[in-house]
Amino acid sequence: MDTRRLREAFRFASDKMTKSSLFETSRLWLDVYGLEPGQAQKIHAHDASDKVYLVLEGRVVAHVGGEERELAAEEAVLAPAGVAHGVRNAGQERAALLVVTAPPFPK
Repeated sequence: MDTRRLREAFRFASDKMTKSSLFETSRLWLDVYGLEPGQAQKIHAHDASDKVYLVLEGRVVAHVGGEERELAAEEAVLAPAGVAHGVRNAGQERAALLVVTAPPFPK
């Protein structure tokens, strides 16, 4: 059985958002994103993949389909396939998110 400790996947860098893979299969990706204050993920879309952002720590502003909403720990948002999405840390503390992408898109 393949198990992981979530907190061990937390990574932060001063120059850009980080992404750590927890699990990767042919059907889904499970990643942890780390954002320092002021960092953001570029708004983008995946034609055939849904994405779920679940805030583990801190607060982020989620952008999905032209709408923005602040999310705190234990809140989640769905970005359906084909809809522009991204997150940014507009707060003063680090933010960590659990991110599911399914199905994975070609790298």
